[in-house]
Amino acid sequence: MIVEFGHFALWLALAAALIQSVVPLWGTSRGHAGAMRVADTAAQVQFLATAASFGALTYAFVVSDFSLRLTALNSHSAKPMLYKITGVWANHEGSMLLWVLMLALFGVLISVFGRMIPVVMRATVLAVQGMIGIGFYAFILLTSNPFERIANAPLDGQGMNPLLQDPGVAFHPPLLYLGYVGFSTAFSFAVAALITGRVDPAWARWMRPWVLFAWSGLTAGIALGSWWAYYELGWGGFWFWDPVENASFMPWLIGTALLHSAIVVEKRNALLKWTILLAILTFSLSLIGTFLVRSGILTSVHAFATDPERGAFILLMLCVYIGAALTLFAWRAPDLEDGGVFALWSRETGLLVNNLLLAVACGVVFVGTLYPLVLELITGDKISVGAPYFNQTFLPIFGVTMLIAGIGPFLSWKRARKADVLRRAATTAGVAATLAVLLALAMGLSDPVGLLGAFVALWLAVATLQDLGRRTGFPNRAFLRRLVGLPRSAWGLYLGHLGLAIAAAGVIAVSVWRDEAIQTVTTGEATQVGPYEFTLMDIENTSGPNYQTSIAAVRVTRNGELVTLLFPERRWYPVEQKPTTEAGIRTLWHGDLYAVLGDPNGARGFVTRYYYNPGVPWMWFGAMLITLAALITLADRRLRVGAPAARRSAIAQPAE
Repeated sequence: MIVEFGHFALWLALAAALIQSVVPLWGTSRGHAGAMRVADTAAQVQFLATAASFGALTYAFVVSDFSLRLTALNSHSAKPMLYKITGVWANHEGSMLLWVLMLALFGVLISVFGRMIPVVMRATVLAVQGMIGIGFYAFILLTSNPFERIANAPLDGQGMNPLLQDPGVAFHPPLLYLGYVGFSTAFSFAVAALITGRVDPAWARWMRPWVLFAWSGLTAGIALGSWWAYYELGWGGFWFWDPVENASFMPWLIGTALLHSAIVVEKRNALLKWTILLAILTFSLSLIGTFLVRSGILTSVHAFATDPERGAFILLMLCVYIGAALTLFAWRAPDLEDGGVFALWSRETGLLVNNLLLAVACGVVFVGTLYPLVLELITGDKISVGAPYFNQTFLPIFGVTMLIAGIGPFLSWKRARKADVLRRAATTAGVAATLAVLLALAMGLSDPVGLLGAFVALWLAVATLQDLGRRTGFPNRAFLRRLVGLPRSAWGLYLGHLGLAIAAAGVIAVSVWRDEAIQTVTTGEATQVGPYEFTLMDIENTSGPNYQTSIAAVRVTRNGELVTLLFPERRWYPVEQKPTTEAGIRTLWHGDLYAVLGDPNGARGFVTRYYYNPGVPWMWFGAMLITLAALITLADRRLRVGAPAARRSAIAQPAE
């Protein structure tokens, strides 16, 4: 009965989305305030109905109701409770239900916390959110019903992919969807602005908190997914330029550009057209990512569906939403006139260049991801675009982006003094270069690419700290008082740029200076990996809640002194008939010691992988700082209360 209620609640959510998309727009066209306020009520009903539907599906997984097709295919009575719950979204149908739950969540948050937004704008934004919801509710109900029953229920289920039976999967998809789906708010605000003719600093301030919220979720989701791949897949890496990884990275890049562009609109009433376009493109890339994962055109541990009919449905929705938004933009954008004028040497120019570089970087990833698919579709030829392409094209562009990000705070709004900017940039470059040389001498580093990357990371860090010191008057006596009194948005800026510099330093270190060894060893045999010696001491066979495992004990020493013991595992899941590896990892301040136990070779030996991964902890710490920076900025009172005095944009209003 609960399952049937969940199915009914999903139809109710679709009905609420229909009302939410039609009645408020009618109200705005007629000036009917009551009809416009229906958007708030409909958004709240839609969320409650979707939450009830999601709760019903979760209940079926928790109680192991194998009369439900989805539960029978993706769960098992022997699974730990955590993985029964995460099994709800570790499949196509359940993950799509989580998708619309996130969409409904953002709608209800706008209706509750967006009261400072004028009713016409809020109603139009929620109406666009409702239109997006209609397509995805229809997709679930018509092609991906999670509440489908089976006539003869099995005694037990088939289980879940062992790779997904991990705590990281409990948080990675919800956070990723928080970003993916959260960018629908940027799309809705952009379309609403084009419909109502309201594109000004107030509009940017209304939109920016929602973009920040979504961007922080996507940042955390990408970092958590990278961390999961690092310790679960056992390859010693953290990013593999997998098409599905790229599908989440592309909206992050354009979303980053959107955040910076919205600041220019808010501060200077400039870059209006560019900001609107970025808002549309950010969510469009989220939709393209959804298509890639669920169309069946990709084979990946991240991919869900393999049904081409579902892919065709999503492709149709993608064309309708993106095509309609871009058509509206082409129609209305010519009437937009930027109010702010700025010089070549100005913060506006710096942010614009930063935006363009991020867009080009995203374009590089887009081409590398989709070109093999398009080529196979047209010619039937299969090619792969791997790390060499992305390393040679994306990394130089992103390195220049980081250099520009360091210069940005040196620039004043509207007009900056060129001599002052160059002087401060020269000081920063000198300090960063000196630190890079000292680092090379102290650590014995010689790789020129690695040292260049280290210089770029140090450049951004030094520039950020230099600007923070200038703003707070360091080292004057009032330094601490000014530091504490900085606005939260300023803290977000400095922490975000520092986090990016630290994460970049970690990526450079592990990519250039990693040591690894892959070999077959017997117990007692030692292997040298960089300055460390790994010795396989013992292997114990035991069992877990729903798996059997072999646990190795690996001793790691340096100059004869014990550093740590690592305990990598090789697990076997009898229900799913699949193995997994669990890396043994010890995190030090400068890097990770990493061991993986592979297959036995039949002669009492085992294949082992040993790594020393310098800089890896910096990557995770940097990602945490970037996410924290977004949340701190989101807490700035100026983004929650009031709005700057705004002028109506120059979009021509229809004659009465």
